Amino acid sequence: MNDSVSRQGFRSALGPGLVWAAAAIGVSHLVQSTRAGAVHGFGLVWVIVLANLLKYPFFEFGPRYAIATGESLVEGYRRLGRGVLIAYLVLTLGTMFAVEAAVTFVGGSIATQLFGHWLSPFGYSVLLLAICALLLSVGRYPMLDASVKVIITVLTISTIAAVIGAVVSSGSVRIPTAPALPVSGAEFAFLIALVGWMPSAIDISVWHSLWTLARARQTAYVPTVREALADFNVGYIGTAVIALFFVALGALVWYGQGSDVPVAGGQFAAQLIALYTDALGAWARPVIALAAFTTMFSTTLTVTDAFPRVLQRTAVILWPGQAGGRETRLYRGWMLILIGGAILLMSAFRGQMTTMVDVATTLSFVTAPILSWFNLRAVTAAWVPEEARPRGWLLALSRIGLFFAAVFALGFLAWRLTS
Repeated sequence: MNDSVSRQGFRSALGPGLVWAAAAIGVSHLVQSTRAGAVHGFGLVWVIVLANLLKYPFFEFGPRYAIATGESLVEGYRRLGRGVLIAYLVLTLGTMFAVEAAVTFVGGSIATQLFGHWLSPFGYSVLLLAICALLLSVGRYPMLDASVKVIITVLTISTIAAVIGAVVSSGSVRIPTAPALPVSGAEFAFLIALVGWMPSAIDISVWHSLWTLARARQTAYVPTVREALADFNVGYIGTAVIALFFVALGALVWYGQGSDVPVAGGQFAAQLIALYTDALGAWARPVIALAAFTTMFSTTLTVTDAFPRVLQRTAVILWPGQAGGRETRLYRGWMLILIGGAILLMSAFRGQMTTMVDVATTLSFVTAPILSWFNLRAVTAAWVPEEARPRGWLLALSRIGLFFAAVFALGFLAWRLTS
């Protein structure tokens, strides 16, 4: 197998890793990472670094499997057994409406800070979903790929500008840097929610495998495994760095301010932007608002594509006689179901989005060992070319990550059942 990286090959492969980053950088960064910095200073940096390290193999297995086999992890799960794919389908159906509603409503709430109160947060949320649906229905993956590259560029520049401003304007408050450990049930629950979506839910590895194949079809170029992984590493490392940026923003601007951290997404965004403006000056308001909005818009766009994409592929594999040949209609049909369910949830629970986020992130934490195990089994299976299977440090890290994920998930469940 030719496993080298050429400049032209990397350019052709570049895209799915950025789409992955756009999906990952969202509530976990804007809300959870900023809250971590606001409450604990730099004390939870170790948690974010460790979570990114231990989850790395299971996200990396998505593009690795796709390029090595020419099929997505959805097909890989089916090869492991019909029950494995059905389990994944059940988990997806059980979380998709809450995830879509949560990320969209936070984005809509931030839109009121950026564009004014022409619409309510709910109205902006519906408009945001309509824009995402239009972009994806017209352009599918090429439109997603092009849009995300612009969004990620804007997000990175605005976030760096905000961090630099925060460093220059930081006051005399002593910010803790020593590693922090949870000392109460509430702190432990927040730690679990932080890790659950840091950098994101393991589900995204399946989405990434589909985006990798879509990019290959778009460019008519099948990258080598190393080229695909180079694209992935750009997105993964960038996502981890931006998470640390948001921790720094929370620590430098919010820590020691004496105000409580709001739990509702819209209130959090409004107070966050107000605090930045007070601390850094009026210039910071549009920069922070733009960084926050692009964060959530990119997440909403990619999530609105990913759930229909994976459900469409799952339906075709499980029921080829009924679903085969109707891929485009299935994709759009699942998108309408996803958007409709999210709108109903946002309408019914406008003031409880953070609760929904906490439930979704906690579920991601608990199910992470299961999906990680599925990914490890798929990428080390006999049908994967031997030279493409993980080995050495990557295989060892995946086993360590799987062990800790299982131990902490079981420990968390035991704590919840006995508390």
